[in-house]
Amino acid sequence: MTETAGSAAVADPSQRFSVPLSATRRGARLARLLAAEQLRSWGLPVDPAQLVVAELAANAALHGRVAGRSFRLTLAVTSPTTLRIEVMDTRGERLPVRTPVSGRAPAEGGYGLLLVEELADRWGVVDGPVPTKTVWAELEYRR
Repeated sequence: MTETAGSAAVADPSQRFSVPLSATRRGARLARLLAAEQLRSWGLPVDPAQLVVAELAANAALHGRVAGRSFRLTLAVTSPTTLRIEVMDTRGERLPVRTPVSGRAPAEGGYGLLLVEELADRWGVVDGPVPTKTVWAELEYRR
């Protein structure tokens, strides 16, 4: 997991999409659907980005939930071949933990971040601004 400060620069401002969503299962599902539609409109492949969005949004709704607060999904094309996915929630004190593969599900969460690690070229966490954190992943497209 790599840490970086803030969002990456966007190559083309028209290829940036950001939306707040309710920190619920319904909000996580909507994040996946909106991401798929946005990627199609940009002419980018939907998978595996849709799976990464689904996992990060589900984690925000489950582990990053604070009653009455939303999470934010951001998609940005940061270079002609790089898509950055960011999910910001309001539980900055609850950082994701990298779990070694051991043949059984991690005690607290399952396999979600292992899937993100496998599908993404890079991923990490950015702290702040208080009380938030952003879990991000980057996918390189080979055109």
